[in-house]
Amino acid sequence: MSNAEKCVEVRNVHKSFRRGSEVVDVLNGLNLEVAEREFVSLMGPSGSGKTTLLNLIAGLDQPSEGDVIVRGEHISKMTESQLATWRTRTIGFVFQFYNLLPVLTAYRNVELPLLLLPLSASERKRQVTTALDIVGLSDRLHHRPGQLSGGQQQRVGIARAIVTDPALIVADEPTGALDFKSADEILNLLGELRNTLNKTIIIVTHDPRAAARADREVHLDKGQLVTTAQG
Repeated sequence: MSNAEKCVEVRNVHKSFRRGSEVVDVLNGLNLEVAEREFVSLMGPSGSGKTTLLNLIAGLDQPSEGDVIVRGEHISKMTESQLATWRTRTIGFVFQFYNLLPVLTAYRNVELPLLLLPLSASERKRQVTTALDIVGLSDRLHHRPGQLSGGQQQRVGIARAIVTDPALIVADEPTGALDFKSADEILNLLGELRNTLNKTIIIVTHDPRAAARADREVHLDKGQLVTTAQG
């Protein structure tokens, strides 16, 4: 894989946490590459390091050792303020329980990331309405989360993730709170984002059906990559 084709490079990454007087190793010399426009699922037992790895790739945490490079930028060497700016422009986050503000409409929830960017109100409106149209919720702009189904709330969450046009979408158990039909629709939507908007997508999941929808399944155990399989 040439450098131009790489979206994510994780190089010999270690991550440790201190628990009282004990040091707990979560990731142990892990290496991973993800290509541009690839859809990758991270699987493994609880405590295997899946979410820790996702957080490192998304710039929410820093490795104890090693490098994390996203689209040629060494994010493991950035300051907190640099990371905050980088995340806003580069990463779209999708959460298991949606993380929507209940007092805000779908429109206002999706608009939130844009408030961190130097955009006019008309530019924000155009991007919000486009994002909600992409996820099929143009008729729910003014509905609050409590007026939406779980699947619709996750669609709002995905619209919020793509509203800044990020290169990389990271999702932690994006179908974990949904019924089978809604989960299938969300996985179809993620696939469409990869195919039509050229997004790179990395999901953490416990669901083999969700993992199988990815181009590649990456399995972790005890902080190390144990297998990688094409979907």
